[in-house]
Amino acid sequence: MLDDLRSPIRHHLVLHQIDPAQGIRRFYSLMIERDLFGTVRLVRNWGRIGTKGQEKAEEFDSEDEAGTAHHQQR
Repeated sequence: MLDDLRSPIRHHLVLHQIDPAQGIRRFYSLMIERDLFGTVRLVRNWGRIGTKGQEKAEEFDSEDEAGTAHHQQR
């Protein structure tokens, strides 16, 4: 439980889209985290399941601003 309090990850959402008939196997991930310097980041990761995919990270002044951006991406 102590490790949960120290985790830099605040919120994490993972979505999967799988349609065998069309050969679709995709993932989309949104994560709000703090880096080692305390900067709040919204990290987006997407691609085909089984690959590393692509990643984009944005910095925000607060967790509230990152949360707003997170909810707009849903």
